[in-house]
Amino acid sequence: MKLFQLFVLATFSILLISCGDKSSNVVATQVEQQTYEWKLVTSWPKNFPGLGKGPETFAKYVERMSNGRLKIKVFGAGQMVPGFEVFDTVSSGAAEMGHAGSYYWKGKAPAAQIFTAIPFGMNATEMNAWLHYGGGLELWREVYEPFNLIPFAGGNTGVQMAGWFKKEINSVEDLKGLKMRIPGLGGEVLKKLGGIPVALTGGELFTSLQSGAIDATEWVGPYNDLAFGLYKAAKYYYYSGWHEPSATLEFMVNKQAFEALPDDLQAIIEVATRAVNQDMWDEYTAANNAAVQALVEKHGVDMRPLPADVMLALKNASVEVMQEQSDADPMFKKVYDSYSDFQTGVMKYHQISEFEYYKNRAANNQ
Repeated sequence: MKLFQLFVLATFSILLISCGDKSSNVVATQVEQQTYEWKLVTSWPKNFPGLGKGPETFAKYVERMSNGRLKIKVFGAGQMVPGFEVFDTVSSGAAEMGHAGSYYWKGKAPAAQIFTAIPFGMNATEMNAWLHYGGGLELWREVYEPFNLIPFAGGNTGVQMAGWFKKEINSVEDLKGLKMRIPGLGGEVLKKLGGIPVALTGGELFTSLQSGAIDATEWVGPYNDLAFGLYKAAKYYYYSGWHEPSATLEFMVNKQAFEALPDDLQAIIEVATRAVNQDMWDEYTAANNAAVQALVEKHGVDMRPLPADVMLALKNASVEVMQEQSDADPMFKKVYDSYSDFQTGVMKYHQISEFEYYKNRAANNQ
């Protein structure tokens, strides 16, 4: 009798374990097959070249890599919320993701400006190196943590142009009273030299410049400036982009939404952002040259460098602005110290590598 009872008990235990395994597998499969639908709001016009294309490419990558388990609908500026409301919209959870430029949020976190661009700062290659291998991304996430956001690098335009001007810039005096659309730290530098920085989204630039509401605007570079037709509203196109030697764009993700995803979908988001970060920079590198040719040869744009004394004044003012910002905000100082230390180191190497190569390449073409 005891043997029979032990046999029944053992058999029953095996059945329970077996059922438990199957139940666990079913639950795991259900979790794995769960689908998610997200909204991604941006600061750019829908499908705008480069900036607006990046989020669309990201959404396609994610859907394909997840086999349709994570679908992301992209909204251009103004379709769901205005371009300058992306940060708050994602922070609140009204949308799971956003794509913008972090310098738009300087009123919320002054240090956020650093992650887009610093005047006379690092180029795209150097910026990506700092973010992904120099501690920059960790600092970015520390800055955004109080806002319930997780940032990722989301593209780069490379070195930008100084902008479009309705009048010639021959001296520093010509900057005084100049109303110019220029965000972030570049705007603070212009203000220090007597200019008036104005905050506008991309969709407002042409009409504001054409109507005279502003005297000048920087946007990105030839690829995007040609698409907006800015050559129709201003005669002079100056280079180079002292204010944005590279412009790192951002993906931001609502923290709760991200943590609710299974590990594999979180990894897909991380990989897709890295892919788009590089892809956008590749696109700008390929497209800007053809756009310059079209602007000059087809549309007769007057393209010229900023005068050397103006550039020197801008550089000196930039040093003052960075010191003032560091003195005013401890987090800004913490991030800027990391940024500037990395820049100092990488510049030493690029002086004997990239700079020397460009110099020798130019000399050999003469």
